[in-house]
Amino acid sequence: MTRTVTIGAAFVLAAGILAAAENGKAEPGSPGSAAPAFTLKDQDGKAVSLSDYAGKVVVLEWMNPDCPYSRGHHERRTMQKLAEKYAPKGVVWLAVNTTHYFTIEKNKAWAEKQKLPFPVLDDHSGDVGRAYGAKTTPDMRIIDAKGTIVYSGAIDDDPDAKKTDPVNYVAKALDEILAGKAVSTPRTRPYGCSVKYAPKSK
Repeated sequence: MTRTVTIGAAFVLAAGILAAAENGKAEPGSPGSAAPAFTLKDQDGKAVSLSDYAGKVVVLEWMNPDCPYSRGHHERRTMQKLAEKYAPKGVVWLAVNTTHYFTIEKNKAWAEKQKLPFPVLDDHSGDVGRAYGAKTTPDMRIIDAKGTIVYSGAIDDDPDAKKTDPVNYVAKALDEILAGKAVSTPRTRPYGCSVKYAPKSK
């Protein structure tokens, strides 16, 4: 079933996330913090660990094919083009699907349909999403070669997908990292659907 969300609702959610950070509460997955370790299975059932990519720059993309924002970026090949552009420069791209009702088989079907050039990791338990504080799909994290989160937030500044030349925050951050510079915009407001977490067990 396709789920939709209004642009206004997406930004209200994002504003709440940012407000918590501004009030001095340490948010999981915040820039400057160590990237939480994880091991998840990809769409082929292969175990993938963050430690497999020690010493590399890693992009994490929270995704959900049922979310029009996340789905739209895959259909427009936003993520695929970025992953392919930066792969020769040693950047690793990992999609994480924290949607509680998704399965490895559904992830595989989506990855094949969209010809994704990167793994889709199954996090239906929600453990990794919560560790990184993922709130929306898409929601992006960039981890530098030292294992530190250096970017958290939106893929770009175009939630309506109407701009002819949007600012892609992830590409900008990657260019700065690869040039040996600090990320000039380490945090932005993510937009999209809320992550569909599994209910916490009591």
